[in-house]
Formats: sequence, C-alpha cells, structure tokens
Amino acid sequence: MKSWDVIIIGGGIIGLSLSIALRKRGADVLVVERGEPGREASHAAGGMLVDSFVETPSALQDLATASARMYPEFVHELELESGMKVDLRSQGTILLGHGHSLPSAAFLPRPIAELEPAIEETAAADAVYLNERSVDPRALSAAAWKTAKNRGVDFSSGDEVRTVYIENGRAVGVTTVKTVFHGEKVVNCAGAWSGQIKLGEIAPLKIPTRPVKGQMLCLAMPTRTLLQHVIRTPRVYLIPRSDGRLLVGATVEEAGFDKRTDPSTIQRQHRAALEVVPKLRDAKILEDWAGLRPGTPDALPILGATATPGYYVATGHFRDGILLAPITAQVMTAVIEGRKPELDLAAFYPSRFH
Repeated sequence: MKSWDVIIIGGGIIGLSLSIALRKRGADVLVVERGEPGREASHAAGGMLVDSFVETPSALQDLATASARMYPEFVHELELESGMKVDLRSQGTILLGHGHSLPSAAFLPRPIAELEPAIEETAAADAVYLNERSVDPRALSAAAWKTAKNRGVDFSSGDEVRTVYIENGRAVGVTTVKTVFHGEKVVNCAGAWSGQIKLGEIAPLKIPTRPVKGQMLCLAMPTRTLLQHVIRTPRVYLIPRSDGRLLVGATVEEAGFDKRTDPSTIQRQHRAALEVVPKLRDAKILEDWAGLRPGTPDALPILGATATPGYYVATGHFRDGILLAPITAQVMTAVIEGRKPELDLAAFYPSRFH
C-alpha cells in the first residue's frame, strides 16, 4: 500500500507552496483537496502584498516583511518551472483619505495628478505612497499547481478529508469521502474548513478557523494604463492587472459558508470605485464573486506542530494567505523536518487556543 512522507490537506496557495518546498527537500508529498487546487480563497483573493505597519498587526510584521522580500524570487521560480506568467507588479500602493501619521518615506514621490491622473481630485485627500507589490492570485495558484505536479507532488482532487487517522497516538494518514491515505505526517492547510476535520474518532482537535466572506468585482478598464498603482481608500480598493483588468473590493462579512454575491453590495462597491476614478464609468463589469477567508479569534495564522505527534497546522491566514505563502512554506518545512525555523512562531502556535 502506497504511503507518503507528508500528506497536505488543502490545495490552496498555502498547501501548494508547502508541497513544493517539501519536494525540494526530497519528501514524497500528497495534496488532498476537497475541490480543485487553488479554487477557493486563493482564487477569490485580491493579491495585495500588504506588509507595511499601516495595516499589518505587529505580531505578524516579521513574517509579513520576510515573505514580501521573498516574493520576486518565489514568483520567478514558479514562472520558470511552470512556463506560466504570474503578474507580479511593483508599482506600489497609494492610500487615499486614511489620515495616517506616516514617516516621510510614505509621502508621494510626485504629485498625485502625475502619478494617477484618472483619480478624482476631491478623492485624493491625505494621499500617501507605500512601496508594496501586488500579484494575480489566480495566475500564481495555477503556476504553483503546475510546478508542484512537475516536481512530482501527488494530488487527490474532489476528495474531502473527514478525519486525520490516528494510530498508537500519532497521525498516520487521513480518511476521505473516497478512501484512506497513509503518511508519516499530516498538515492541515484546509483554510476556512480546517476546523471541520476530526482528529481521530473521539478526540477532535479544536482549530478555530471560520469563514470570513469577501465580495468583489472585476472591471475591464477603458485603457490598460488607466491605473498603474493599487489604490486603497476607507471604502474600496482598486487593484490593476497588467492585462487591463481592475479588481474592486472587498467586503468583510461574517456569513458562514455562504459564497453568494449580493447585487446591492456589488453595486455599492462599483459606485465607490467610480467616485475615486470617474473614467471607470466606461468600464465593463466582467464578473463578481465571493470568497471565504480563513479567520481566527485573534486574526493571526495558526502555524506549527499540534500536541498529536505527526500532525501539523498551517491555516488561518485571513486576508494574508497570498502574501504569507512563501514564508509559511519555508518555516513549516523546517518545523515538519524537526529543524528550528528562522523566525519565531510562538505567537502562532496551535496550542494558544487550548
């Protein structure tokens, strides 16, 4: 009977990135995904790589900074190995109307009328600049999936994990709706669904993730260069893609596992975008959608080994899953191999909830 060194539950960008990192170290890896890899929170994300102190919790700052620095090499490797283009953009972010007290480095390098002439003048209050990147999460996930397959990671898609299989007090595999898979170690990367997976038959481990709904829409800009920077306001954010698409988002809703969009909410976001960039009135709406971010009680990810030998958790990244993918893969590979990770993970241990 086939057995793997590591079984990863969940094929989002966190699970995919971890599978690649483990394969580089020689591990035999199986990813078990309830749907299709990269089609849940990763598919719905905006892709802003927000690592500034303005919006990043202090406990998360070191992880966020380290991961942001890894991104160019991370994307380059995925593009090289997959043969696919990942749209990593480095034009930066403009904050409008936030009224933050920021260091001089955050001030605009040039007047906003020069940086983004399409922005409505009255909307440009308290404009500041942040040196942040953005990425297309769908392209990123597709490239990561292909890279993982090229490197020999095995996949079981459309196969929901129900239980982590326990034998002699340690995790030795998973039970799915279809079958049983055997492995020396198991990592729960199931995002918003992480807490639904049982640990053995009588002792479920509480992993307090919950779905946090986000609705957004995508426009086709009248010209590809209408906006160059990510624009964030208190009401809406705008994320341009290099192919001329513009993402407009996003709500933060406690709505359970409901992924339906609400027309009035989408219209409200559309109007907020038009107030910032009036020329978007000529932009066609291409699609709208809702995704489920994995939230936790303290808004921090859950990373590390559990009290059950062989069972690990890498979940609960909330709005930062795309940003934190490369650093999560690095530190969790170290933890799984029994090495000390480069960064202190104490604030993220699963044990903090027990």
